[in-house]
Amino acid sequence: MPRLVRALDELPVNGDVLEVACGTGQWTQLLVDRARSLTALDAAPEMLRIARDRMRGTKTRFIEADIFTWEPDRLYDTVFLAFWLSHVPPVEMEAFWNLMRWALRPGGCIVFLDDSTAKAEIEEFVAETRVPTVRRRLADGSQHLAVKVLYDAPGLTSQLNDLGWEAHVEPIDAYHFAGIARPRGSE
Repeated sequence: MPRLVRALDELPVNGDVLEVACGTGQWTQLLVDRARSLTALDAAPEMLRIARDRMRGTKTRFIEADIFTWEPDRLYDTVFLAFWLSHVPPVEMEAFWNLMRWALRPGGCIVFLDDSTAKAEIEEFVAETRVPTVRRRLADGSQHLAVKVLYDAPGLTSQLNDLGWEAHVEPIDAYHFAGIARPRGSE
């Protein structure tokens, strides 16, 4: 995790920030001091309860919404995605990035951290599913299925460029990458 935190420190997170899929607020707490305002969005009420507790005393705004049906009520300078892109089903990728474009203020950017294709070595992929899916076993013994689309830096850069973004994606280590994407022609 320290390597990922250092990578986040190098990314241009500032201004009015939207964090997509904030989960328990693990990354939210690292964003709050860099933001003029911080909005944290997640579809899971139980995750938002934990994030709200973690962020108590800050001016973080929380929104409970499914990102695939959510509509922004304001524009953001930075949209931050921590380990979320790998959960976007391939069929939703174009619509998701169109939504990100809609949420950005002119000159804004999307900043992200995620797992690389090397993670395939340690993930348990489920065969014969419509979208790439992994089985997750939690400490309590429960098992859950999750969408998991792994990218390499050059492949994701190319895909985002094809969707009308100027993207720069670089490996952080063998298992993770960081990226910045701006709508083409936005500056």
